[in-house]
Amino acid sequence: MLIAHLSDPHLREKGHLYQGLVDSNAMFDLAMETLEALRPEPDIVIIGGDLVDEASEAEYETARHALSTLRQPVFAIPGNHDEREAFRTCLGETGSLTAAGPLHFDTGTRWPVRVIGFDVTVPGQHHGDIDDAAMLWLEQTLSEYPDQPTVILMHQPPIDIGIHFIDAYKCLRGERLAELLLRHGHIERVLCGHVHRFTQARFAGTMLMTAPSTATSIALRLAADSIPASYVEPPAFLLHHWRPGHGLLTHWVPIGNFPGPLPFF
Repeated sequence: MLIAHLSDPHLREKGHLYQGLVDSNAMFDLAMETLEALRPEPDIVIIGGDLVDEASEAEYETARHALSTLRQPVFAIPGNHDEREAFRTCLGETGSLTAAGPLHFDTGTRWPVRVIGFDVTVPGQHHGDIDDAAMLWLEQTLSEYPDQPTVILMHQPPIDIGIHFIDAYKCLRGERLAELLLRHGHIERVLCGHVHRFTQARFAGTMLMTAPSTATSIALRLAADSIPASYVEPPAFLLHHWRPGHGLLTHWVPIGNFPGPLPFF
């Protein structure tokens, strides 16, 4: 099974630039081209939040049009730049999202790896949180298929990544999630977005990863007094490859057209 994992496209209304500077729409279109050129093709596509930037109807129309080119099922969770009901309307035809409240999803047993979308966004805020209702939903959902390899997709990571100006907006009460996951031995990955960088760390007996953005990158500034900034670095997405008997392996996939293939290796 191949899972293409994109995050933080920050799509804009047609003709508008992200932050007035970057053509995030064109970058996402290039991401679609890169994804569609993969062989074998991914089985599903997951998107880890901030599908759009200002949550306008026109931006969600941009997203709907961009995603319509994909042949694969698309599963997505919202980020802090999304608006729940507009997001639900945009992605509702997938049939995977909850009908009301947080936009959790569950792919069930259709594929070898189950993907659970865990919506930890707090409407109107940039940080995430894991409240009692979210914990109850996740605990019940994880208990349904205790033997199936499972991936959890959320927007804000529940840990610090060392960049203080983005850690201020992490998912709060991550220790609650860790305690729950330690009781379940079938969690292959916790996948996040939000930080616009690829990072990985051990978490609750499994591996936590954040996906790069298809738009811009948050500056890698680890000093405690660093000034917030972003860069237009090469965009990328992650490709998670499940192989029976070997587990889940993750590739970092750059987006774009590059010289090659060349006759050497």
